[in-house]
Amino acid sequence: MSAYHPLTEQEAIEFSRSISDFFPAGAELASREIGDGNLNLVFHITDPASGKGLIVKQALPYAKVVGESWPLTLDRARIESEALILQNELAPGLVPTVYQYDAELALTVMEDLSDHVIMRQGLIDGNQYPKFAEDISTFMANTLFFTSDLGMNQQDKKERVKAFINPDLCKITEDLIFDDPYTDSPNNNFEAAIADAAEALRTDDALHLEVAILRSKFLTSAQALLHGDLHTGSVFVTAQSTKVIDPEFAYYGPIGFDIGAVIANLLLNYAGQAHWIKNEGELADFRSYLLGSVREIWNKFENKFGALWDEHNVDRLASSTPGYKQYYMNKLLQDTIGFAGCKMVRRIVGLAHVADIDRIEDAAEREKAQRLALEIGTSLIHLNRQAISIEQAIDIVLSATAKHA
Repeated sequence: MSAYHPLTEQEAIEFSRSISDFFPAGAELASREIGDGNLNLVFHITDPASGKGLIVKQALPYAKVVGESWPLTLDRARIESEALILQNELAPGLVPTVYQYDAELALTVMEDLSDHVIMRQGLIDGNQYPKFAEDISTFMANTLFFTSDLGMNQQDKKERVKAFINPDLCKITEDLIFDDPYTDSPNNNFEAAIADAAEALRTDDALHLEVAILRSKFLTSAQALLHGDLHTGSVFVTAQSTKVIDPEFAYYGPIGFDIGAVIANLLLNYAGQAHWIKNEGELADFRSYLLGSVREIWNKFENKFGALWDEHNVDRLASSTPGYKQYYMNKLLQDTIGFAGCKMVRRIVGLAHVADIDRIEDAAEREKAQRLALEIGTSLIHLNRQAISIEQAIDIVLSATAKHA
């Protein structure tokens, strides 16, 4: 094929034929463009006769949600491909297999996960995923520890930091999560019904201090290679399987950002569930499952990361200094809680929202969910530097729920 251009469905089919030993010779392939995100084209290529399929993902040179007025580097396709390959080495089976990367077309061909569902939709539908906390805590513990100064040679890590410099996509995060919600930005997007709550975000100086500290960590703390956008829309699940996708925001940043993103999206679903589950008993049970998942994810991550610390730590001073491990883990908990709050606030008043709440048709119910999410999010931000237990975050959720009942 020629130099970079957005593929048509037929071109995606022809490219797929070049993947050696995948589709039978002469197979009648079909293509469907399934990209519902903000940045890419995604083609689902299938052979109806054999039942085989794969995914062809191509980066666009602009943000699809805005258009060509928001240009983006195509290098993010390389970053995503290399991140997936590395993550599969460190957490085998928890990301899709990469079959091929084409630099000229900014295109990655990867495993078809059609037998899975996007977790965000699964949670909206009221499904519980008993393996998720186990799997996502393993994914985060392994990928974050073994790409940090604790788990790899520090000089080699510096070379890897260089390979994952990702300024365009980091700029999106820096603005949309850590700046726009706290000022009168044209990027903000919220309904008139919560204009007072949005105004409160812009005038809360104590909140701004905490966000400024968290933003500084995002800008400067190159602890480990992050997924960078680890929400429930970036996870495919079944009852038995978890697959993390879309690490195109990957860069070296603060570990708590990834953990906080997962927790934030469980809590955003929590805030919207009063609409999706009408039976009070079933709602209470599902919300208990979500809060239990928050607790379990942090506790399992802490235990697994700690075990890797004890067995594989390459930093002599970090591994041998009494009290340092506890200090480090407590800072991760605080960052996790603070970043979770920032992610929640952004999804209510910022540019891109979540279906868990936005798809609530009844305006009063939607407003109630939005206000609950903002209450939880801002309280988590205020708590972060004082946190000593994940139970404090769960107490915040329960208190806010009672207040907005």
